Amino acid sequence: MSLAHIDTARSIQAARLDRPVSPTPAAPRIRAVPDGPQARGFVLYVGIDEATAAAAGTSLSRIVEALKALTGSIAPTAETHAAVALAPAGAGGRDVDVVRLALQDPTALARQRNATEDPDRAPGGVVVDISRKRVHLDGETAALTYKEFELLQYLVLREGRTIERAELIAKLWNASDDEDAPNERTIDVHVRRLRAKLGRYEDIVRTVRGVGYRFDRHADVSIRQSSTPSPDVF
Repeated sequence: MSLAHIDTARSIQAARLDRPVSPTPAAPRIRAVPDGPQARGFVLYVGIDEATAAAAGTSLSRIVEALKALTGSIAPTAETHAAVALAPAGAGGRDVDVVRLALQDPTALARQRNATEDPDRAPGGVVVDISRKRVHLDGETAALTYKEFELLQYLVLREGRTIERAELIAKLWNASDDEDAPNERTIDVHVRRLRAKLGRYEDIVRTVRGVGYRFDRHADVSIRQSSTPSPDVF
């Protein structure tokens, strides 16, 4: 090998040694934690009542003990604390949302407070405006028909009570309607269309198998009443 080749090889090797080494990219964070505060733990809300747990062959205490045991097996030094959420019997809404409100979850409380303090604001979630006959979904007005809103309003004004299909027919349909004589199938079709327009909030109208339908208020649902009681049929 000539001296020129040797000098060239040495120059290339020196350049490689002087080149800065790229740092190894950091592993992506599963969930961002704001700079400054330090994550000290987490809260897991579990929505289930004793009857549902019993139907699954377990109980609330057994679920709690299983979760505590799992935490201990993964992180033996971790401390745990369990709290049971209490709510009035028959409280409407998804179990997990009732739990969040009962245990003072900041996000759920803030959403409820905003809907109460600023009635002209259309916040995220669902706003059923009885006074103006409209429904807002995440700030956008839902394109409900007259009959769809009438059906939703009837359920909303009887929150937590299961309404039979026969009652809905008797109260919301009359001889002057242009539609054919309604039956239970008519109610089911209208409810299906209503749910489709409610999108991801469709389960505020809950089916009670073999009976009828019920309105369940979630943590992200607010109702705006008129200054005087709204009529059932308008």
